[in-house]
Amino acid sequence: MQQGGGSETEVTWEDQQNINKFGRLNNRFHELEDEIRIAKETNDNLEDASNELILTDEEVVRFQIGEVFAHVPREEVETRIEEMKEVTTKNLQKLEEEKESVLAQMAELKKILYGKFKDSINLEED
Repeated sequence: MQQGGGSETEVTWEDQQNINKFGRLNNRFHELEDEIRIAKETNDNLEDASNELILTDEEVVRFQIGEVFAHVPREEVETRIEEMKEVTTKNLQKLEEEKESVLAQMAELKKILYGKFKDSINLEED
């Protein structure tokens, strides 16, 4: 395993498991970033819908349920939007917490792997 300017270091089974775990965590980190972006967009859309609902003077509005629009009383739509925002916000918080946990685990693995392999291993993204 000659790479860079480092000396050859034997890769043990445990080292390989740590490298594999780092790779899985890195993939999950990127998935979480995408999920967080989508959750934020959804939250923004729900906030926009709530604001538009405040501006309307109609008592019955069209509300999308699945792939169809139904005429629903405005108060019920307001309630549903608020519930949807709460669910999305909780989901977003859960995703952020998981992202922080993944980053902490990745940092610990980086410390272990760089401690053993020095500059013979690259765990940074380009």
